[in-house]
Amino acid sequence: MPLKPLDATALEAFRARLDPAVLSKPDASHLSEPRGRFAGNAPLLAQPRSVAEVVEIVQLAAHLRVGIVPYAGGTGLVGGQVMEGGSPAILLSVERLNAVRDVDASDNVMIAEAGVILADAQAAAAEVDRLFPLSLAAEGSARIGGNLATNAGGVQVLRYGNARDLCLGLEAVMPDGSILNGLKRLRKDNTGYDLRHLLIGSEGTLGIITAASLRLFPAEREKTTALVEVRGPDAALALLHLLRDHIGDAITAFELIHAQGYRFLAETLPDAPQPFAEVPEWSVLIEAGSGHGARLEERLMVALELAYGDLISNALVAQNRAQAQNFWAVREMIPEANRLIGSISSHDISVPVSRVPEFIRQGGALLEAMDPAFRINCFGHLGDGNLHYNVFPPKGASRKDYEDRRAAIKDTVHTLADAMGGSVSAEHGIGRLKTRDLERFGDPVKLASMRAIKAALDPLGIMNPGAVLRNPTDA
Repeated sequence: MPLKPLDATALEAFRARLDPAVLSKPDASHLSEPRGRFAGNAPLLAQPRSVAEVVEIVQLAAHLRVGIVPYAGGTGLVGGQVMEGGSPAILLSVERLNAVRDVDASDNVMIAEAGVILADAQAAAAEVDRLFPLSLAAEGSARIGGNLATNAGGVQVLRYGNARDLCLGLEAVMPDGSILNGLKRLRKDNTGYDLRHLLIGSEGTLGIITAASLRLFPAEREKTTALVEVRGPDAALALLHLLRDHIGDAITAFELIHAQGYRFLAETLPDAPQPFAEVPEWSVLIEAGSGHGARLEERLMVALELAYGDLISNALVAQNRAQAQNFWAVREMIPEANRLIGSISSHDISVPVSRVPEFIRQGGALLEAMDPAFRINCFGHLGDGNLHYNVFPPKGASRKDYEDRRAAIKDTVHTLADAMGGSVSAEHGIGRLKTRDLERFGDPVKLASMRAIKAALDPLGIMNPGAVLRNPTDA
């Protein structure tokens, strides 16, 4: 049955049952998303301060049969936190569930609530000489609940894995208002279906994550960072294999950067670092970390010397922390430069690592055939095959001038990724932006299973309606 709108009667029911301090009218920041492609229509914002208040909200929403749109840091790029159409729903923000309940250096575990900002979780781990390795450009505002709901990736997936790999257990409020008490600290718990992995990556469509047990790691005692000019994507991939021979699993990041990223920084953020005297066509940002006595910088230098000529033409190795931060600033500011330029179509795709160079060649040729004036900014996590492959208008033009080309561009990029055995969503999720892409490129058996799970756990369909799985009534 269709959901009911959050009308005056429903609003009054929420106000009568909940503490007035929990409820407010959403402001513009809660009803928009970073790329400006979606605008929400939620008439009520709930900001629960406890799991008990989350339960109250969910139970009442189920009773009234109104939708709930979960909201964490608001940094999602596929519209999962913003619902434009459909029956007006309640926006449930976890930002007040922001306690770090425990940090245990002996068990290497942190218990963090869903509203904890990622950078604060990293800092809490550092206070006990531990590392929480999830790291991404929005870590100053992204929150743990959203990171887990979207199975966030970031720059250290190469060594530590996605958010899913960093979570030992979850506490969550299910669609009927019951609480999943799964905050165990165990590395081994072989007791049937793992609901933790079902909720991670579900984007709030199966329940509201309220807290998580997160894996911690020993703090890195040695770290080395380098920004290297490579002779192309093939050379970058060969360099990655060479470095693994010399450094092994100590490589934590291997980020591919195209010249367009440096040009966009110069165009939009003139104070951004420009480490090279001349902008290289392709470069990689490399970081490795390990315990005492690993001699990482020495081993890195040996590998770079072997690569010089055939694979690389220039290498900048950070001599101190400030230089390393300067290198990272380049990579972390590229998404903001992209936003300021305004892409016609942005893509978060992955292909097998071995096929990344081929994807870049073929993608470039296909888009050039569509319009030679397109500017492509290709960058991302080469070590795990995840590229942010974004298409921009020529300088002086606006993305609005090319809005009629957007669908064709996206179709071209996604079709190529799928043909290479890749994914149309590597780390940002499906949200509402990619529901049709999931239907087109997703495995039919997987989709049928997902719909069955959704129907079983959320029979009323109140949890983030229209996200991940498109509503049958949507046009």
